Amino acid sequence: MEDKPLGILRVHVKRGINLAIRDSSSSDPYVVVTLGNQKLKTRVISSNCNPVWNEQLTLSIKDVNDPIRLTVYDKDRFSGDDKMGDAEIDMKPFLEAHQMELDFQKLPNGCAIKRIRPGRTNCLAEESSITWSDGKIKQDMILRLRNVECGEVELMLEWTDGPGCKGLGPEGSKKTPWMPTKRLD
Repeated sequence: MEDKPLGILRVHVKRGINLAIRDSSSSDPYVVVTLGNQKLKTRVISSNCNPVWNEQLTLSIKDVNDPIRLTVYDKDRFSGDDKMGDAEIDMKPFLEAHQMELDFQKLPNGCAIKRIRPGRTNCLAEESSITWSDGKIKQDMILRLRNVECGEVELMLEWTDGPGCKGLGPEGSKKTPWMPTKRLD
C-alpha cells in the first residue's frame, strides 16, 4: 500500500474566546491538535482566558476519514495540566470544496464557495465559510468546546498539495476514497 500523504493541512490556531477558568482567577491555555500519531501544540499564553496564539500547525493528511481532534489545556506548574475542553474538526465539507469542478482561478478573491451551518454533527459555534482567497481554498471556523462549561477556539484551515503528495483535485486518479460513487443499477 502506498504511504504518500494526500496533502498538507495547515491549521491556523488564531485565538481562544471566553475559555474556562482553571486557576484561581484565570488560566494558562494552550491547544493540542491530534491526527492519528501526529500531535502538535501551540505555546502557552499565561493568565488569559481570551488568548491570541496566531500559530500555524501543519498536519500530513493520509486518510480524510481520520478525525482531527483539538484539545485545550491549562498549563500547571506543579501538577498535571487541566483539560479545558475539546472539539473535532469536520474536514469533509472543506475537502468536498476541493473536489468541486469549478475554475477557481476565475473566482474573485474572497468568494464564498460553500457555507456550513452549526449542527449536531459538528462543533461549529456559528456558520463557517469556505472561501477562495489568495489563490487557495480556506475555511474560517469558530469551534465550540465540548466537555467544559464555556469556551470557543477560532481557526482557519488551508490545504496544500505538497511535493510528493497525491492531491485532492477533481481528476479521476486523484479521487479520494470517501467521495461518493454513482451506482449504475
